[in-house]
Amino acid sequence: MTPGWPVVLEHGPVTLRPLRLRDASDWRMARLANRDWLEPWEATTPGSEPVDATRGYADAVRGLRRDARLGLAFPFALLVNDEFAGQLTVGAIARGSANSAYLGYWIARSFAGREVVPTALAMVVDHCFGAAGLHRVEANIRPENVASRRVVEKLGFRLEGTRERYIHIAGAWRDHLSYAMTAEDVPGGLLARWLASGGGSRLGASG
Repeated sequence: MTPGWPVVLEHGPVTLRPLRLRDASDWRMARLANRDWLEPWEATTPGSEPVDATRGYADAVRGLRRDARLGLAFPFALLVNDEFAGQLTVGAIARGSANSAYLGYWIARSFAGREVVPTALAMVVDHCFGAAGLHRVEANIRPENVASRRVVEKLGFRLEGTRERYIHIAGAWRDHLSYAMTAEDVPGGLLARWLASGGGSRLGASG
């Protein structure tokens, strides 16, 4: 059994639960409605034509579920008041001497700016450092993605430097800023620190 998986995490209107095959319709609708919002940050394959991200959902989820069974990933669906709002994945989980993982996330534009993502990330980080037994989590973000950078910065992630030409996105190799946090950084829990700082006050906001 994989430590820390499966699991459902909740705080107020925000729920994280395992991504399911039957989420396909909601996932596709969210991706289609937010194509312009998400495409600038989508990974691409060098030398290949861009792939329609709304296709191949079943294969992608089966791959993520296989990785979850192997203890390599935690693929979460992100819901707000039970409405599908996005996805948060803990990936590239390494055990042993590293005990680390990467964080990736996207959210529908209609939920942006309501502190949903930082609240969800805080819950996931606490889970990673708690039940999952990890020591370090990392998020790599393009310098131009100011909104995503703001999320991790207000949670207190440490900027560790630039990974030059790190991931192929939108047809070219793009630099990424590397943000990280270790268990020692949040001995009392990240969600508690986030809420104590006034975070999460906009969770009930609409639009």
